[in-house]
Amino acid sequence: MDRDGDRSGSDSDGDRDLEADVRAEDDRVELGLALLARLEHESLSLADAVDRIETVTTDPTVTRTILDQAELRGIIEREDGIVRPKSRQYVRFGQDVITKEGDFSCQRCGSGLSTGYFIDLEAGELGPFGSSCIRKVTGRDD
Repeated sequence: MDRDGDRSGSDSDGDRDLEADVRAEDDRVELGLALLARLEHESLSLADAVDRIETVTTDPTVTRTILDQAELRGIIEREDGIVRPKSRQYVRFGQDVITKEGDFSCQRCGSGLSTGYFIDLEAGELGPFGSSCIRKVTGRDD
């Protein structure tokens, strides 16, 4: 500590790292909430909802936060292992899905891609996905 009682260098770097981690978690939570708000499902199992959230994060604590916040904010209803999205604002493939050429790995299944599909959400961009996984993530295909 210096004479003013402040901690020096390495601890303040640790504080900055913690703040960056908190911001990254907040970004993942907001992206997960945005995705849940745009799912094209009447209802889905909790396991299927978690499968969608895992395109944003595989951290169980963040996943739980996303589900809890989604319920608190009225984005979903949860009951007996069933999740019911309350919004009817779906991903529009002509407007909300961006196609990019390059060397990608699907965010959902890990397959190599030369064409990546990205969902443009208010909270950020989610992807890349392959052509079948983009449809599963959004709820167009089961």
